Amino acid sequence: MELETEKTQRCISYATAVTYPIKDLARAFRENHTVTMIRDVAYVSFKGDKEELERGAFLFPYGVAVMWGLTAEEEVAALATIRSLEEGAYETREKEILGYSYGKTASVADDVISLPSTDLTIKLAFSHGLAQSIKLCVFEGIVKKTIDTTRTLPEQLARFGKIPLSRKEIRKKMGELFIERSSINLHFDVLDVPEYFWENSDLEPIYMLIASHLELETRVEILNQRLDVIHDLFEMLGNELNHQHSSRLEWTIILLIVFEVIISLMHEFV
Repeated sequence: MELETEKTQRCISYATAVTYPIKDLARAFRENHTVTMIRDVAYVSFKGDKEELERGAFLFPYGVAVMWGLTAEEEVAALATIRSLEEGAYETREKEILGYSYGKTASVADDVISLPSTDLTIKLAFSHGLAQSIKLCVFEGIVKKTIDTTRTLPEQLARFGKIPLSRKEIRKKMGELFIERSSINLHFDVLDVPEYFWENSDLEPIYMLIASHLELETRVEILNQRLDVIHDLFEMLGNELNHQHSSRLEWTIILLIVFEVIISLMHEFV
């Protein structure tokens, strides 16, 4: 079914958690909606019987929901259902809003997606890119916060020749860096071209339209560079910890030698 309309509707992506238990979510939404499973993605239809255009939400297992044409009330209700089951909920939900309408060809311009038909697979192709973009926003936020909170450490090392932190504080910093870097690395594969397009190569050009518009490839490269900065910070703290340990050992040896000299002198003159 091909349509042409100038009416622009809202497409909104939410990143709300580390992961979703998709099967449990699908079961919960089936109480009031029709749910379709497309590989590991659940599609929840909000379309009424008399509605011509499809409205609904795609739920991705890596904690992202992409909603097409839902009302504000429907979004709130959907997010409430998701919140009751999500795993590793974020304190702040990331969201990204684009418009969409129906036209002759698939395209993206001025943050408005043009859909050539009501075919659900076309929305899914766009949704994969939208979901990756909002998840990437989460990763970008984690890395930025980490770098901002540790940027003074290299400056202190350059200025004073050491980091003015205790060994315990350094270990804590290293633990924080390790946890944050690992949390991203464990889920980094969600930013690859989805496996869905291995079997549906005809839809990959549509996915690439939104991926190019949202600059996914460039942003992933920048994220990798910033992860390297975190890795370098981790190594720097490790070297500082080793240096502090070596210095402590050196002072211990010096004190033992001094003590031994004092004992020898006491024996000689007493």
